[in-house]
Amino acid sequence: MKASVVSLEGRKLSEIELPRQFNADVDETLIRRAVLAIQSASIQTHYPFAFAGRNNTAIYVGSRGKPTMHRTINVGHARKPRMKNRRGLLSGQVAGIPGVVGGPKAHPPKFSKVWEEKINAKEKRKATEAAIAATAKSELVKSRGHEFAANVAFPIVIDSGFENLQKTKDVVAAFDAIGISQDIERAARKKKIRAGKGKKRGRQYKRRKSILIVAADSAKVFKSARNLEGVDIVRLKDLNANVLAPGALPGRLTVWTEKAISEMSGANSKKKETGRK
Repeated sequence: MKASVVSLEGRKLSEIELPRQFNADVDETLIRRAVLAIQSASIQTHYPFAFAGRNNTAIYVGSRGKPTMHRTINVGHARKPRMKNRRGLLSGQVAGIPGVVGGPKAHPPKFSKVWEEKINAKEKRKATEAAIAATAKSELVKSRGHEFAANVAFPIVIDSGFENLQKTKDVVAAFDAIGISQDIERAARKKKIRAGKGKKRGRQYKRRKSILIVAADSAKVFKSARNLEGVDIVRLKDLNANVLAPGALPGRLTVWTEKAISEMSGANSKKKETGRK
C-alpha cells in the first residue's frame, strides 16, 4: 500500500510505501477495550477515612435491665446510637450511622476496589495498529464528524519539513493547502461552556477533537500548533489507541510526517530481523 507525500504548499512530491500497520483490520471492539484500559489507568483511587463519621462516643444500649439513663430502648426515643457527651445517654446526639448529621456514608467507595482494567500487551498493540489503519479510511474519518476537502487523499502524509515549522500561521497555511483547515474551525465553532459544577473544577469548556499530528520529533511543531483548537501533537513512539481513537471511535483526522512513516517502517524491519512480532 502506497501513499502520496504532499508538500507544505499542497503539491504532490512523491510516493512512499506505507508500513504494514496501515493494512491491519479495523477491530472497533478491540480498540474500545484498549481505550478503556488506557483511560482507567489514569483514575486516581479515592475512598474515605476508615473511621469517618464513626470516630465518636455514640453507642446503642438495647439492654432492658439497664437504668433509664443508661439505655436507649423503651424510653420514648429513637432506637439509635447516641453520643455520651452530656449527663446521660438519652441527652446525647444521634451519631455514627448514615442519615444523621456528621454520620458516615451508607456505601462509600472501598479502598480495595481495583479501578484499572487489564489488557494483554499483544491486544493493546493490535488495537493501536487497528486505529492506525482507520486513519487511512476516509469513510471512517467522515463518520467521526471531521470536515475536509473532497480531494484529500488518505492517509495524509506531509513532507518532513512540517516538523520544523515554528509559527502557528505556517501550520495553518499548510493545513489550508492540504484542505483540512476547516476541521479546526469546526472544533472552534463547537467549543462551549459546560453545564453544571464542572465549570468550578477546571472543566469550564466542552471541546472537540480535531487534527492529530504524528511526528518523529515533535519539539518544534508542538510549540507552533499547540494553540490550535482541538489539535494534538504526538511523537511516533508515544502513539496509542487513546489518541488515535478518542472516545473509542476510530478514524481520527491524522497528519503523518514522512519522517514518522519512515521511522515506523524502520522499526518494523528491525523487529523482523530480530524475529519479534
